[in-house]
Amino acid sequence: MNRRELWRETHLLTPDKKELARTVLEEIRRGREVTRTLRSHPLHNGGYLNKSMLVTIYHEMVAAGEIKEDPHLLERIRMKPMRTLSGVTTVTVLTKPYPCPGKCIFCPTDVRMPKSYLPDEPGAMRAVEHQFDPYAQVRSRIEQLQSLGHPTDKIELLILGGTWSSYRRDYQEWFVKRCFDAMNGINDEGLKGAGSVVDLSHVHSINETAPHRNVGLVIETRPDEITPDEIRWLRHLGVTKVQMGAQSLDDRILELNKRGHDVECTRRAVALLRAAGLKIVLHWMPNLLGATPASDREDFSRLWTDFCPDEIKIYPNQLLANAELYEYWQRGEFQPYTTEELIHLLADLKPTIPHYCRVNRVIRDIPSTNVVEGNRRTSLRQDVQDEMGRRGTQCRCVRCREVRGKPVHPERLKLDDLVYRAGAAEEHFISFVTPDDQLAGFVRLSLPGSDAPQTGIADLDGAALIREVHVYGQSLPVGAEKEGAAQHTGLGTRLLEEAERMAKANGFRRMAVIAAVGTRGYYLGRGFERGELYLVKNVS
Repeated sequence: MNRRELWRETHLLTPDKKELARTVLEEIRRGREVTRTLRSHPLHNGGYLNKSMLVTIYHEMVAAGEIKEDPHLLERIRMKPMRTLSGVTTVTVLTKPYPCPGKCIFCPTDVRMPKSYLPDEPGAMRAVEHQFDPYAQVRSRIEQLQSLGHPTDKIELLILGGTWSSYRRDYQEWFVKRCFDAMNGINDEGLKGAGSVVDLSHVHSINETAPHRNVGLVIETRPDEITPDEIRWLRHLGVTKVQMGAQSLDDRILELNKRGHDVECTRRAVALLRAAGLKIVLHWMPNLLGATPASDREDFSRLWTDFCPDEIKIYPNQLLANAELYEYWQRGEFQPYTTEELIHLLADLKPTIPHYCRVNRVIRDIPSTNVVEGNRRTSLRQDVQDEMGRRGTQCRCVRCREVRGKPVHPERLKLDDLVYRAGAAEEHFISFVTPDDQLAGFVRLSLPGSDAPQTGIADLDGAALIREVHVYGQSLPVGAEKEGAAQHTGLGTRLLEEAERMAKANGFRRMAVIAAVGTRGYYLGRGFERGELYLVKNVS
């Protein structure tokens, strides 16, 4: 039985399962604990109902008028609520296999996959299943999330797969269009051959009021691909966030690992992305060839001098048989850190991360069967948290401070302004925090200096930049409200007002916001107007 057949078998709602699900759902509605109730009603052939079945029956009962909509009940039976506790729902898609300009010795190579990805990684399996078709990947993921009870009207689209900028631009444009077609609920196959014309602005316009609005578009690329022309192209596509492999901030380590660019290249790329208002995610890799735990500690500290990424992914180097580094290991020239060494290293580093940065990952989700030697644990984040708990230390990054599903009382929130210098700009991380220092929402305001890189984009001339507005808590449908939820309590508007006040106080007469396609209406309703690639507002 293949993976899809197994999924169908375990998720198929036969009449007897439907009746049992109704019974279970009624008991949960009356207050019984979810897991205990499921366990008290085993299936005839063994096993138990799963939460996705309960979600399906819940929606059927609401549609039939048997019960009223009950957000609290849906929240209790939702699977993996953490997936949407950051306020948005992330959908990840992979591009087709394609050559990468990089020659990094640590990067795995599999002709069936985009560079650096393996076919049995969880996120990659769906792409392989759908033959890398962007429409099918997005539709499948949205439908799966809906079956698990998650709201899907606010989608952050994460496009992975080697180096995005190395793909042909007609493919990029078609790929993005088909992702938007899936979010718009319109299966317009359109033209997709080389030289095809794609009316991306049309599908963008539809998405502004679509059932699944795009609230963020993320691509990954290399520092040596970032130029003013590339940034203009990314904004044409609707990109709001760029993931970039810094890997190391030591030129010797970069050269040893055949990275193909130097630290100064990364510095210029980060400064240019910041000047264009894009959100910046840097990948950092401990345990590269030539590194030691001591040199990694020193290297990590360099991230917070001038680079200052908004988010980071920590990807400890993993020894894989289909990477060139494997040959170095066979010759005795490379030795991976042990799990214990990695845990202690990361437990040292996490408490040093500034409050304005979010740690998205501390390990890649590569199945342990691919790892030749060294750490095989994918639960490294929890291991590090446990070690910090034993030490009495804690990480205060954005992710660790999110309010998640906790109730928020707006009148008790404190307004905080964290100021730091980065890339020839004065950055303001303006946030609302709870009395126990949990993060309810924030805005990233960038005030470019006179020596900031020039993007050549007229929208940004003389403008203060809103690079991100984010309000935390369980993602709620557009227009929905929930007592005590951080979303929909006006925090976003208040943060924008504070950013505007700060920009005016610093002599700026204009503001520009890098709005995702599906958030344009939000900003247009708050005084911004359409520019060429950004939304702009006069504040003089």
